[in-house]
Amino acid sequence: MPDRLTEMFEDEKLVKRIRTKLPYLFQLAELESSRAGKIGMEVGSLRERILIALLIYKFGEANVETEIPITEAEMDVKVFGKPVSIKTITAKKLGGVKLIWTVDAQKASEFRENYVPSCDMLLVQINWGGIGALYYIPVEAQKMVLKAVGRERYIKLPKAGTNPRGVEMSKEALSAVSEHEMTRKIQIEWEKVGIEYDAYKRWVEYWRED
Repeated sequence: MPDRLTEMFEDEKLVKRIRTKLPYLFQLAELESSRAGKIGMEVGSLRERILIALLIYKFGEANVETEIPITEAEMDVKVFGKPVSIKTITAKKLGGVKLIWTVDAQKASEFRENYVPSCDMLLVQINWGGIGALYYIPVEAQKMVLKAVGRERYIKLPKAGTNPRGVEMSKEALSAVSEHEMTRKIQIEWEKVGIEYDAYKRWVEYWRED
């Protein structure tokens, strides 16, 4: 079967829509998950929903499976039956992509010994006031890079004695997969716009309804 996700990156109208709408929708997600000027962890879930909604918009509800068990560590959605992992990072340069969230050093080591990429990846690099991108990184490209550089260089373990936030793909590996010939990319200008946002307005409206 041809790789359907590449269609998003070849559809000129959709590419234009992504470049226009993704920064706006991600800005809205930040406003929805902020309190006293601080962005909460739930922003990640909102960004994930925005990207899944994009997949549904492009491919239709029948071809996008969203009811993924919470026990699935890597997969966030299925598109035409293929598992897809969604990652979003805020950074000027690519880095800090988590492969697994764990604070246990032994589990992290075991993960590195056994990890094999199992999902295509949609990766968004958010860079407010600068240039970022939406990447589609096929699982085959991830496996090729893992084989080429080896586990030690592909997977970055948290430093001992720190408060680790998970096991990451190394910058070397991330650079290699993002530039792989199978990878697709849409460059995005991340500019914020003026949005009048009231966190309580719609809920107040619900209370007013008879």
